[in-house]
Amino acid sequence: MKIDTALILCAGLGNRLNPLTLRTPKPLLELENVSMLERCINLIIKLGIKKILLNTFHLENQIIEFIMNKKFPIDIRVIKDGRKILDTGGGILNMIENSQENDFIIFNPDTLWDKDYISEINKMSDFYFSNDLDNILLLADRKKSFDINLKGDFNLKNNLLKKNGDDHFIYIGCQILNRSLFERYKVSNFSISEIWNDLLKQNKLNGFESFNNFYHLTNLETFKRLQDF
Repeated sequence: MKIDTALILCAGLGNRLNPLTLRTPKPLLELENVSMLERCINLIIKLGIKKILLNTFHLENQIIEFIMNKKFPIDIRVIKDGRKILDTGGGILNMIENSQENDFIIFNPDTLWDKDYISEINKMSDFYFSNDLDNILLLADRKKSFDINLKGDFNLKNNLLKKNGDDHFIYIGCQILNRSLFERYKVSNFSISEIWNDLLKQNKLNGFESFNNFYHLTNLETFKRLQDF
């Protein structure tokens, strides 16, 4: 893996998992006694990445305490959103501005990450660099989703993403982005989908298909089903 720094998005309110997330941040919810955040960090370590930046806002002291107590064998730095939540785009930019790197791999910790993703993520990274890209998203066909109610985000063909009514590929929470994509943005509350939509209009949003089954903490019902799975 040519990328040295991973970003993890940990600031969200997790409203769809209330009342659990009123007292526990979504990244610290556990399945089989292992938190979603720990699973994500363990995958990043196995990928050979050297450093993690993660952002916090909602119940951030719990996440900070978790990181301090776990003593993971990787450099982890917490970047707080501040007085107001920054959403996905603003949160990513805030972390990027606290690093000197150019390319970042970014994870959502509400996907059930495990070692089965290592090969696919490495292949996605190789594709990104060999084609001199500035973005690529990891996606799965809707048929691979544990939550059958999830709708598709994009159509994927020849590693290009489109939205054309036949959108049966789901973004599963891992992407590689170059800092140049954020040049016209300031740290503020904005969604990463703003950048995605700009790239879609230019036919420059790239995708890479995962063939793993996709498990995701969509809502309280899905979380309870995963606990019983």
